[in-house]
Amino acid sequence: MNYSYLSHLSCPKCGTEYSAETIQQLCTCGSPLLVNYHLDLVKSVLTKEEVSQRENSLWKYHELLPVENPDNIVSMGEGMTPLLKTDRIGRKLGIGHLLMKDEGLIPTGSFKARGAAVGISKAKELGVKTFAMPTNGNAGAAWSLYAARAGIVPYIIMPLDAPLITRKETAISGANLHLIDGLISDAGKVVAQLVGEEGFYDASTLKEPYRIEGKKTMGYEIAEQLNWTVPDVILYPTGGGVGIIGIYKALLELQELGWISKDKLPRLVAVQAEGCAPIVKAFEEGKMESEFWENSQTDAFGINVPKAIGDFLVLQGIYDTNGCAIAVSEKEIHAEQSQAAKLEGCFICPEGAATFAAARLLRERNWIKEDETVVCLNTGQGIKYPETVRAEAPLLRKGEMLKL
Repeated sequence: MNYSYLSHLSCPKCGTEYSAETIQQLCTCGSPLLVNYHLDLVKSVLTKEEVSQRENSLWKYHELLPVENPDNIVSMGEGMTPLLKTDRIGRKLGIGHLLMKDEGLIPTGSFKARGAAVGISKAKELGVKTFAMPTNGNAGAAWSLYAARAGIVPYIIMPLDAPLITRKETAISGANLHLIDGLISDAGKVVAQLVGEEGFYDASTLKEPYRIEGKKTMGYEIAEQLNWTVPDVILYPTGGGVGIIGIYKALLELQELGWISKDKLPRLVAVQAEGCAPIVKAFEEGKMESEFWENSQTDAFGINVPKAIGDFLVLQGIYDTNGCAIAVSEKEIHAEQSQAAKLEGCFICPEGAATFAAARLLRERNWIKEDETVVCLNTGQGIKYPETVRAEAPLLRKGEMLKL
């Protein structure tokens, strides 16, 4: 049995195929590339029952991941995060079966560790020595730490306003960190210059094909954790959109393998902030691509992406599953972050809180039904965003007792 059944790379726009044996970035038409596998062979040699008996990390799905030699794997035990019942929030929202996939409980404290683990491992296998990437924080931290473990040199360009903790994670890894007074789109221009002039590997979102492969394992895990069934709705905080693209890709692969029913896919929901909602605007207008969102701003910094290169793939996943895109306010995000802590004991990130805010709105509109199974994705730990939470409390002087 092969370790990986990697086949080739293909362009979802023009159909051009590329070898997976050499470094590839974007298609010549400008589109991101997707990874293809010999799924017919996987189906003949592997069962879902066998997979379920393996060690709980994302590498349990190695036949469906792009790393061909296990010696190249760079891992810190990432994967198989909890799928928690959030019944108390569910009762508040009027949703009988509300679950949270908690990606805060993963190395580096966010779901970005999945993309970094697979992306760095494949970069190592391809002989990459140096890469550059723009980041809103968590991706830069994850890729820097995994790069340190792999012996690869990163150049990370991060907006000055990015969360301080993610900046510190990146800095302590020894990465070449540079701050920019602007947005991630401005950081991307600096990375493009480094790639063009220095020949660095471009690890920007979707400009290498393998980050998606790490993120898609969230889809595999949700299905496995639900005993190889799928929920009715999955809500995902959407910036660059790699997670929702990956989950949709995983579900299609599972259907082709015969591991989940071909009769049902979850309705995928892209959740954005009102201050940066290009995918939502495109969805409401029935378009397949978004427009650049001017003057974007939100405390949910990970989804502050004015224009995603893979927007058409996000929108395709939404349309194909009869899903939707929805924007929530900063007030709603902060309220749900507080509710998650008070009702469930979960200090989630603002991006994760946005999915609960969206679930509330969609339930109020009856788009989500009371008896449906709904999964909200929390993409990171709340403690990575301390500046978004107030912690005022009465001060007791030394020797003073508390009077109730």
